[in-house]
Amino acid sequence: MDLKAKVEQVEHWLFSSQKGLGLVMQGIHRIARVLFAVIRDVLNGNLTLHAMSLVYTTMLSVVPLLALSFSVLKAMGVHNQLTPLLYSFFEPMGQQGVDIADNVLGFVDNIKVGVLGSVGLILLIYTVISLVQKIERSFNYIWRVPQLRSISQRFSNYLSVIMVGPLLMASAIGVTATIMNSSVVHEAMQIEPFGFLIASISKLTPFLLIIVAFTFVYLFMPNTKVHFKSALVGGVVSGITWQMTGVLFASFVVRSAQYEAIYSGFAVGIVLLIWLYICWLILLLGSSIAYYDQNFHSITRNYEVKASPEVSESLALVIMEEVSRRYDRSEKPITQQKLEELLPVPPVLTREVSDKLLRQSILIVAGGNGDELVPGTSLDKISVLDVIKAVRADEEKLADRLKYNANLSNLQDTVDQVLKSQLQEVTLQQLVREGLQEVS
Repeated sequence: MDLKAKVEQVEHWLFSSQKGLGLVMQGIHRIARVLFAVIRDVLNGNLTLHAMSLVYTTMLSVVPLLALSFSVLKAMGVHNQLTPLLYSFFEPMGQQGVDIADNVLGFVDNIKVGVLGSVGLILLIYTVISLVQKIERSFNYIWRVPQLRSISQRFSNYLSVIMVGPLLMASAIGVTATIMNSSVVHEAMQIEPFGFLIASISKLTPFLLIIVAFTFVYLFMPNTKVHFKSALVGGVVSGITWQMTGVLFASFVVRSAQYEAIYSGFAVGIVLLIWLYICWLILLLGSSIAYYDQNFHSITRNYEVKASPEVSESLALVIMEEVSRRYDRSEKPITQQKLEELLPVPPVLTREVSDKLLRQSILIVAGGNGDELVPGTSLDKISVLDVIKAVRADEEKLADRLKYNANLSNLQDTVDQVLKSQLQEVTLQQLVREGLQEVS
């Protein structure tokens, strides 16, 4: 069997149903399929480009970000609790990392947020928001979300995370330290196996905090609803990977004396850029794992799936049937998120078609959060032809530029007449109440 045949065999196994197998084999199949999708995205190159872009943005914005966060922590008197986290982040770089952390903290101490003035404070906040916006853009790319949060949401959500997030982290560290230093814990440590368990937990605490931080980022950053279980899976995998990579990177730094000989004083900067790139890539890979865990059944061979007109029309009819059936039965309207999870096609295709139906007013949004889908008018006034015409609508008016000869024009008119004669009288109300076969 040649290599091509083996690859085809593996792909067939990855994208075939494994419902008849045991739980262990189903788990292996799920892991292999997610791993395939993540590796495919890395080889595609866009994920690494986003990581490199974030490295550049981090170099510009890390000091303002820390200054804003530490100013809040200083006001609460808990800023010293986060300092060890900063040192642990640069720890894989060895002594150079300690020097970088010292310099960063020195810069932060020199920035007095209270004396910046209104213009300086606005620029500081803008720099920080730009960094978080770039991070959101990268996460939205992974989650196939076309738009960022609104300006008001960005301002309120970003600042709340920047200011409240470090405070919660510092509080968690403080509570953990208080518990570990309590007399009850000290007495329990004298009794085995409680002593061994408590010592193990204290050693795992920084690692667990990293997982919690990654999970929180995966839940918050994408402009879509992320399930906690999927975010936790991404957080655990990326947390373990980050810890293992830190150990490997530390050994790399120890053996990289030749870099200092080649780059001289620039060696620290080169090593820092490499470490930041690795960290961002791990964070983005964890988000990709969370996405594919949540949308496992929509994993395809290619990253970008281009829908044919046939698929778009079929998908539009399925969407309208689902929305109309709930509307006709006075059930709770379906949300865009639930619709993407319900249909066994890539979520990006469902979103593209539903967005087009929204633009053509076949669908409208409702609900307190504006994310529920309902028909644009009563079901007896929307025909199947209206749905087909909406999804086939030439929104860019490109067809007007094409010049048809007489035969092509007549052929196009014939197609339109056939569709009109067959589908104009079939309404969505008939479709959901009687079924298409009975009314056609």
